Amino acid sequence: MSYQKSFIIAEAGVNHNGDFNLALQLVNVAVAAGADAVKFQTFKAEKIITADAPKANYQKDSADPDDSQMKMLRKVELDESAHEKLFRYCNEKEIVFLSSPFDIESIDLLFRLGLPIIKIPSGEITNLPYLKKIGGSKKKVIISTGMADLGEIEDALLVLMGAGTAIEDITVLHCNTEYPTPVEDVNLEAMLTIKAAFPGIQVGYSDHTLGIEVPIAAVALGAGVLEKHFTLDRNMEGPDHRASLEPDELKSMITAIRNIEKAMGNGIKKPSPSEQNNKPIARKSIVAAKFIMKGETFTEANLAVKRPGTGISPMLWHQILGRSAIRNFAIDEIIET
Repeated sequence: MSYQKSFIIAEAGVNHNGDFNLALQLVNVAVAAGADAVKFQTFKAEKIITADAPKANYQKDSADPDDSQMKMLRKVELDESAHEKLFRYCNEKEIVFLSSPFDIESIDLLFRLGLPIIKIPSGEITNLPYLKKIGGSKKKVIISTGMADLGEIEDALLVLMGAGTAIEDITVLHCNTEYPTPVEDVNLEAMLTIKAAFPGIQVGYSDHTLGIEVPIAAVALGAGVLEKHFTLDRNMEGPDHRASLEPDELKSMITAIRNIEKAMGNGIKKPSPSEQNNKPIARKSIVAAKFIMKGETFTEANLAVKRPGTGISPMLWHQILGRSAIRNFAIDEIIET
């Protein structure tokens, strides 16, 4: 079976800081890097959090400390018009536009745009009305599973499938929601656990570590979908910039992933086209260890094994011993029978 190409999602998220022009620049970066899709986030702050909802620790460190979570999120909202323009722009640039909705109204907005895939963020995996709404659309679904255990993943899948989504249209992403994720908390093997636990489900990985090593390893392990945050500048103010790749890093990651995919091959062990010419050079043949007269018996004393491998294979050594030389052989001459 040939190794499958991973679907790479460049996660712009809210790294546009609420600026539509920055969002367009992020699309351009994703296109230049070779991503399959660029993903944003769709929400209305007042629909998804209470007025006094606390910020996560990483949000306190990377955003204005005086802002509440409500104020922070309001700064990074994109309205319906911006979504429509981004959707059209992505179509022009031939990159898939994706967005994670965080509330029911946002789901409806993405449905109206006609998105082919709906991405469910980790925080919504226990949101039954939300899952049922998406499942009823019968669209392709990618669901992140940060903070979840297998039981919660199963519950979410049952809701999605019960509402009408086919199992083959669901991809489950292993994920850790800490920004940045400590490498010792990544647990990439959990992606394989998910695959084994839910036959028929496609699996992938959403990465929040620093650098590009872990996502590359995830693809080598079989991630069919890979998601990674990126930004124009890691020093910009905002909750997710610090755990995101800059443009050159995103391109390096995607290039490395595509090379890894080529290197995985088809699993058939046989000489590759590029090494065929090396066989006669690196392998050996049975040769004369000393001058051998015509009619003389081949023995371990008058035979040797040396390069090149253009003659009789040394694997036939015991079949050659005891035979008679058909002609004279000079020292190092390849034996013929």
